[in-house]
Amino acid sequence: MKYGFPWTIKTQLQPAPGEVEDESRERVSGGLTLPEDSETGQQVWTSRLVIFLRSMAVLSMAMGLYNWAQITGFIGGEDGAFEVQTTQWQSATVYFAVIELVAAVGLWLATPWGAVVWLTTVVSMAVIELMFPTVYGGHLVIVIFALAMLAAYLGLAWMAARERPP
Repeated sequence: MKYGFPWTIKTQLQPAPGEVEDESRERVSGGLTLPEDSETGQQVWTSRLVIFLRSMAVLSMAMGLYNWAQITGFIGGEDGAFEVQTTQWQSATVYFAVIELVAAVGLWLATPWGAVVWLTTVVSMAVIELMFPTVYGGHLVIVIFALAMLAAYLGLAWMAARERPP
């Protein structure tokens, strides 16, 4: 048994008698074989999923720090100060300031709870933008971006799961 990327366990496909052993193919469900990345030995879709999670972690960190900058007054003038905003805006901003940073840590570590917290932030932002447009302005572009990132995550997670044996 060979241990792969953080959470994958792979078994080598045994060559038939008289065949040369090929280290770039591994057994997965149904007897299908998938290629490994030749340089690192990691499976391709799993590596792509981790890269996506890390890029979303950087984005979540930036969004969380932006929200904290709004709360602490580093950005925004007297008209845009945290204290003069509505209670709904203040509540949403504090919520996203905390949950975005928690999601960023979990995403960077590529943990399952990080993806769950990130999915919670994506869905929360989409709901606030669609259902409560008075809070942040109801920007449809943000909802479309959130749905695109959600679809990208689900697609990458599906393909990475297909690489791992059951």
